Amino acid sequence: MQTKAVLTLDDVNALLDAGQKEAEANGWAVTIAVADDGGHLLGLRRMDGAPPFSAGVATEKARNAAIGRKETQAFEDMINNGRTAFVTAPMQALLAGGVPVLVDGQVAGSVGISGVKPDQDVQVAKAAVAALS
Repeated sequence: MQTKAVLTLDDVNALLDAGQKEAEANGWAVTIAVADDGGHLLGLRRMDGAPPFSAGVATEKARNAAIGRKETQAFEDMINNGRTAFVTAPMQALLAGGVPVLVDGQVAGSVGISGVKPDQDVQVAKAAVAALS
C-alpha cells in the first residue's frame, strides 16, 4: 500500500500567510486559495481590496493545479499556442497563477492566486509554496 503526504491545517495557514506576505510586500490585493491534492478547497483568504470575482478564480486555479498536476500556466500556454480545443475541457480558470505543492515529487495540494497580472499571480503562488520548502 502506498502512502502520501497531505497538507495539514498548519501547512494551509503557512501557505496563506506566505502568499499574503508576498502580496503585501508588493502592494498587491489578491485572493489566495489552497486546495488538497484532489482540488478541494482547504483555505481561502481574500485580502482587502481584492476584487470579489478573484475568490472564485483563485479557487479554480488551485483546483486545476492540483488535479492537473502542473502549474496552470501550462494550460494557458497550450491554449495560447494554438490548442484552442482545450478551452472546452471541463475546467475553469485555465490561467496562470495556480501552482502545485510537491512533496517527494507527488502533489500534496496547490495554491491559486488571483487579483493582479498573471506573472504577479504566479510570483505570489510560488512564494507561498516556497514557504513549505
